[in-house]
Amino acid sequence: MTLHANLTMAPNGRLVIPAAMRESLGFTNGGQLLARLEDGVLTLETVDAAVRRAQAIVRQYIPESVSLVDDLIAERRAAAENE
Repeated sequence: MTLHANLTMAPNGRLVIPAAMRESLGFTNGGQLLARLEDGVLTLETVDAAVRRAQAIVRQYIPESVSLVDDLIAERRAAAENE
């Protein structure tokens, strides 16, 4: 679903996100957004959305059958045995 709105910034820098957008984000009692400014474009995204985006980037290079966590644990255990 795509929602559009014209927002006005208050003199103190505050923006009001329309209720329909807050509801779509699941922000019934507030929430946290990450802001990214790139080439003059301000992007706001939820932490969950940012994590999903990062996971998708990693999955381009690491097959789903590979567990980086399991690999790290195995490396740490091997290092501990060699100490």
